[in-house]
Amino acid sequence: MQQRDKTSRVFASHTDSVKIDRLEVSSYTIPTDSPESDGTLKWDHTTIVIVEVFAGGKQGLGYTYADTATAELIRTLLAKVVTGQNAMNVTACWELMHERIRNLGRPGIVSMGIAAVDSALWDVKAKLLELPLVTLLGQVRDAVPIYGSGGFTSYSIEQLQKQLGGWASQGIPRVKMKIGRDAAADVERVRAAREAIGTGTELFVDANGAYGRKQALRQAQKFAELDVHWFEEPVSSDDLDGLRLIRDRAPAGMDIAAGEYGYDSFYFRRMLDAGAVDVLQADGTRCAGITGFLQAAALCQSHCLRLSAHTAPAWHTHVCCAAIPVIHLEYFHDHVRIERMFFDGTPEPVQGTLRPDLSRPGLGLELKRSDAARYAA
Repeated sequence: MQQRDKTSRVFASHTDSVKIDRLEVSSYTIPTDSPESDGTLKWDHTTIVIVEVFAGGKQGLGYTYADTATAELIRTLLAKVVTGQNAMNVTACWELMHERIRNLGRPGIVSMGIAAVDSALWDVKAKLLELPLVTLLGQVRDAVPIYGSGGFTSYSIEQLQKQLGGWASQGIPRVKMKIGRDAAADVERVRAAREAIGTGTELFVDANGAYGRKQALRQAQKFAELDVHWFEEPVSSDDLDGLRLIRDRAPAGMDIAAGEYGYDSFYFRRMLDAGAVDVLQADGTRCAGITGFLQAAALCQSHCLRLSAHTAPAWHTHVCCAAIPVIHLEYFHDHVRIERMFFDGTPEPVQGTLRPDLSRPGLGLELKRSDAARYAA
């Protein structure tokens, strides 16, 4: 017992205070593998901003999907805030960053910049303690269920069926497609998707706020006939009254979901207090990091509501296995592709779930620098 106590004291003396030596940031822009669009937006590339934090001889990795301006904000402002701070006090660093950006506004690239730094800080802390991040956070499940996500409105019917049917054949028990460009065509596309995946796979649709209220209600009835279980952003996520209307009048068995554009806990609280959704979506790479995602989870618990993680599957796997109200994680086509290209250690689906690698400390990811270099922004 005396030896164990002595070892614990020695260990504590090495980790109670570990100075953050420096922070580095880089950004990369990757073309999509084909043109992509949803109900309200078109795009042909994705930008990832990567943060590396150095402390106590360890290197933490974090990232967000954002504009290159986010990297400049991190480089010129947030790096100065956290450098020299104690790497073991992640929440204190998070609060310091929020204090510093008061006059810039919390939403948007500011919150995404904080997310990238915060996730790197949690990663380096876990590595200093030689623990997987999920163990540091407190694991509540072995694996997080996923749903395959893509099915862009720019896809032909053949592309749509091939992608969604492919996920179903891999054992992923739920898939999501984009809608919202053409209401009549949407119904036929949903019908084609259902034919491709069969009756044993759940089908989700995402309008990205493209419909009006009455139009969304009409579409919900038609989608219910095709056994659609999830209707994401049937109207704009800014229209909380509209979301509440759809939620109250949607067919039984169809969840109304929104929240991916939330950047802070105040946004999520307003959405939950309004009774706007059956399932809250939160994106840790937008809502101020691991710390912000856990705040969203606490709000969901307080409202007896379920939580789903939006995109960035390699980033979210550990925290989703530590957050009680999480029901699943979006296995988003673009981000799966980028994370496989850029990182060693990305989790792969097993029976429709992602599992954190408990043999690797932190997030378990390592940047493939030579592979990433060609996309440097």
